[in-house]
Amino acid sequence: MVKGSLFRSAAAARWSVVAFLAVSATSVSAQQSESAPPSPVDTLTIYTEHPRLFLPPGRLRLLRRERERKSLRFEQFDLLTKGGATMLEPGFAGALYYRVTDDAVQGRRAIDWALKTATASDADLRQIALVFDWCQPLMSPAEIAALVARLERALAAKPGTSIENERSRLLAGIALADHSPKVSNAALEDFFGRAWKQRLANLRSGKAAIPLDQTFAFYEILHAVRDNLNGDLREQYPHYFKDQPIGHLLANYPAAFPAAESEYRIPAKRGTGEPDLRAAALSRAAELAMVAFDANAPESQVLQGWLMNYRFLMRGTFGIPYEFLWANPYQPGLSYYHVPLVFHDEIFGRLYVRSNWEDSAQWLGYVDGQLQLFEDGKITMLNPEITRDPLDLDEAVVFFGKTTHRFRTPAKEVVDVFIVGLNPKHVYQVEIDGEEMREEPSDPGGILYLKGLRGDNGIRFR
Repeated sequence: MVKGSLFRSAAAARWSVVAFLAVSATSVSAQQSESAPPSPVDTLTIYTEHPRLFLPPGRLRLLRRERERKSLRFEQFDLLTKGGATMLEPGFAGALYYRVTDDAVQGRRAIDWALKTATASDADLRQIALVFDWCQPLMSPAEIAALVARLERALAAKPGTSIENERSRLLAGIALADHSPKVSNAALEDFFGRAWKQRLANLRSGKAAIPLDQTFAFYEILHAVRDNLNGDLREQYPHYFKDQPIGHLLANYPAAFPAAESEYRIPAKRGTGEPDLRAAALSRAAELAMVAFDANAPESQVLQGWLMNYRFLMRGTFGIPYEFLWANPYQPGLSYYHVPLVFHDEIFGRLYVRSNWEDSAQWLGYVDGQLQLFEDGKITMLNPEITRDPLDLDEAVVFFGKTTHRFRTPAKEVVDVFIVGLNPKHVYQVEIDGEEMREEPSDPGGILYLKGLRGDNGIRFR
């Protein structure tokens, strides 16, 4: 058993953002009212050479070594590319293949796509920036000028509000650093002075400003900033990012989804529609990018143990470039079976609970203000304001407390209790059998957490 705060007994099994951050000497409200930290970067001047996006020397050496060793990931990427498969992101895939193999044919195809086919969408702007950055040796002065003009026009457009848009504009600005310095600097100033400033303000006010389905775009931002500006945006609000890898892991529904090319873990989302396999691929890519960003953190090592299950290796025309670029099969991983089955984020009001680590497990999650139960392969929407029987998920019991203020814990030695459906950020008086009355606050999701209660105990609150 590996020691450390990451690994706890089943009785105390819970993963809390607050517990991971030193001690409760400073309250959450005090944390949120702190003055803004200084800029995460010392300068907006970029000195790195092409390729400067996602392919620093160490990663490029690793990818070329994967080619030499004919690794499973490279062989699949190579098979699809040489077999003429239609890659769903042809600029990204072709430019990556060229940079690793020096195959000029694939590089030229990526350049032609960027010059003739790419649209003004955020996804295509990202690919154009990557092609421009990675395929410099193959481009003529006229082609470089044409792509510079395309990137400049895109950056002249009104910025969007999504992380994908912020990511694509930032990558374009970094790619243009030595070709259009004024435009590049303006793009970087806009990102740090407007986009990131607003997201940081939202985080500090208790809003989860990085939606689950945009996590990968955000990690591309993190990598681009660190590789080119030597800054780590996470340091400006570690309360959120410390436990992000584990929260992301537990935010997957338990059951694997079998697709034609591989199996997928499906990330939680609002509603009960069919699984979005592109979103599932980007969710896995986000996890791979998390490990690549901070490989030595215990959270990353657990996530690596989760990722190295070959059942879920992405083999399709959309996922394989991401899988090849970000995965590091030589990075050691720790078994996720050591991780508590409960993730509760008291700062942002998130809750994910699994009954066990099997694919058949029950799962409960509070997803973008929506309470969901996953069992027997189906998602059920739960109304936390309607009284119903408690949900016993082994390591935690969930009570519905909008109209009922009396409960009894199951007959267990010890149990964690969550009461949902309460008023957000409200203080309640709680009385537990054999203990004095105390005050407990609900979190921004209206969730009240009571840690490690004895079994067969009465709970009353008002």
